Amino acid sequence: MHMLYNSDSYAVVQIDVPSSAGSSAGDSSVRGGYEIVDKFARKETFIQGAMAQSFQEGVQALIENDPSEEGMDAYLERFSSLMLQPVVMH
Repeated sequence: MHMLYNSDSYAVVQIDVPSSAGSSAGDSSVRGGYEIVDKFARKETFIQGAMAQSFQEGVQALIENDPSEEGMDAYLERFSSLMLQPVVMH
């Protein structure tokens, strides 16, 4: 688990899980994705697969063109409709 971004509004954590179940010897594939948390709405989502790849490409493009906190928060706001899971402290 790696904290990639943390602002007053959002947090993004990259989660990588080694694929050990059913993998052949020497196969070091990794599965995982990104957890995006809206701190004000207290909701989060986890994206993986093609959506995670698209997210990563969008972040890379943003870093190259507008690496400001406001730009990143505006990009993350696009994912707010996916944030249905409430954030619960335990």
